[in-house]
Amino acid sequence: MELELKQTINLISDTVTKPCKNMLAAMMSAEVGDDVFKEDPTVMQLEEKMAKMFGHEAALFCPSGTMTNQIAIKVHTKPLDEVICEKHSHIFLYEVGGYAFHSGVAIQPVESIDGKLNSELIIENIKGKFDWLPNTKLVVVENTGNRTGGNCYTLNELNVIKDTCRNNALKLHLDGARIFNAIIEESYTPIQIGEIFDSISVCLSKGLGAPIGSVLISNSDFIKEARKVRKVFGGGMRQAGIIAAAGIYALDHNIPDLKRDHEHANLIKKSLLKNKAVSSIKKGNTNIIIFDLQETMSPQKFIELLMQKNIRATAFGKQSVRFVTHRDVSRDEIDYVCEVLESDVFN
Repeated sequence: MELELKQTINLISDTVTKPCKNMLAAMMSAEVGDDVFKEDPTVMQLEEKMAKMFGHEAALFCPSGTMTNQIAIKVHTKPLDEVICEKHSHIFLYEVGGYAFHSGVAIQPVESIDGKLNSELIIENIKGKFDWLPNTKLVVVENTGNRTGGNCYTLNELNVIKDTCRNNALKLHLDGARIFNAIIEESYTPIQIGEIFDSISVCLSKGLGAPIGSVLISNSDFIKEARKVRKVFGGGMRQAGIIAAAGIYALDHNIPDLKRDHEHANLIKKSLLKNKAVSSIKKGNTNIIIFDLQETMSPQKFIELLMQKNIRATAFGKQSVRFVTHRDVSRDEIDYVCEVLESDVFN
């Protein structure tokens, strides 16, 4: 394949996908109502579908994963409480300190070897019952891990964390922005995930290809309170069935395609190993590729060289770059990316 391409290949994120024709048709034909009054049948269908899928009682459709995470923190905690998470977690790094702004809680970011929490790390970071310390109340797990290269927890790892939380009277929330990537890769089921967590946030607008929306899943009492918090956060929506229909379509048709995204990511990793500008690659096994560069190559320069070949990526740290594969990138385009990475462009 010649190293020429007119159409830009966008690998900055899996949030850049656009609805396919069939998804758009589902959106345009959706039956709608006013969701604030619980009168949008398509939103209710999506919420019921996701609650049942994960074995919980109820769910709440929201505009974003940041909102579903922040609602969960708000409902699970009160001021002076504390949240434990891994130090690379989205709730810690990329939600504008919302845990403090919205909920008045502290956060304990935990450093781990592989970007994943475990029982020992959780127990080590539970605060004592002293006047000068916050009350440890909530543990948040991110699966897959964004900043940790799309790595997954095994089902056994998650069950051990569940037992640790139950034994220490801690609530457990899943930031499952890309949980279906983990489900596809690890071969566990949504029901198995639902049995572990007190609440679950699932994004529809990443690998599943919907244009907007995330769903918060839990028991009926939790979701009842979550609806009120969604409203005060400004998340009450009216004829939201148009976008909920995209989520339903994505759940019905697009989950199996995530495996292809993982295969594409693996192809890119193999080519990165042949690139002299690359020093190391994180060990994730889904659709996120994070790699470090030699000191002689800056991320800005690497990205500039990619752009000259109509490939988009994003800087992800002082010496790091990130690619994210997704459903809008074909195998031919991935082959082109690999050819560019293995060429002498970066010498």
